[in-house]
Amino acid sequence: MSFDRFMERSAIDLRTGGRYSLANRRDMQGNRREFACRTTRISPFQMQVAAPVLGPKGDRVITFFGELGRLDGWITDVMDGGFLVDIAATKKVRDRLANKLVWLDKRRNQTVVDARRQQRLAPEDPHTNLILADGTTRSCFVIDFSPSGAAVSADIELEIGTRLAVGCAVGQVVRRFNEGFAVQFDRLHQPRDLERTMRPPVDMPLYRSPLEVPPERANMPAEQRNVCGLTGSAALLPAESIWLID
Repeated sequence: MSFDRFMERSAIDLRTGGRYSLANRRDMQGNRREFACRTTRISPFQMQVAAPVLGPKGDRVITFFGELGRLDGWITDVMDGGFLVDIAATKKVRDRLANKLVWLDKRRNQTVVDARRQQRLAPEDPHTNLILADGTTRSCFVIDFSPSGAAVSADIELEIGTRLAVGCAVGQVVRRFNEGFAVQFDRLHQPRDLERTMRPPVDMPLYRSPLEVPPERANMPAEQRNVCGLTGSAALLPAESIWLID
């Protein structure tokens, strides 16, 4: 089924976080690597998943969502920042899933106070870029964030202590887990500004390569092109953030 056909069918707009694995993404031991993901729309037959690493059509995907359990299936369509999964399940499992979706949809319309979620929030748009100190950029998926840091999933394995920026929020890797790693920001950010801060620089798509020089700096002396020794995309970070990467 295509994404357009899925959008025409009855389904629930539901955002719930989970994890997934693809057949063609494995670690050094040959085990499937896991990445974080989030449903955006789901029915007992298909689900749209926002994800950092995409698989080809027909690829088998294994997902797990705390509120929905394990859901296996095949990718039937790929869109920007995610894919559509045809859920493989028996009638009994589908009926149980349908009941759970109805319950979750009702609960979503109720006010539920969760002290931790007031501090750690899921971004409206989980997709952004990682910028490493050498100017390398990688797309990534922000699982959740707070004024002091973020949990990130990406198709890259980083050591603890690695300096980077999540969008324009600069910090370092402080912890690793199955689906990704945690970044501690160098300074606290205002909650109201976090969504904007973790967006990539406006002209980021122009500077994917660490070897590229922004046009406005092309005629500058080499020693002035990069700030604090940073190259490519990293040199585009806001001035108030640059010093934090030293």
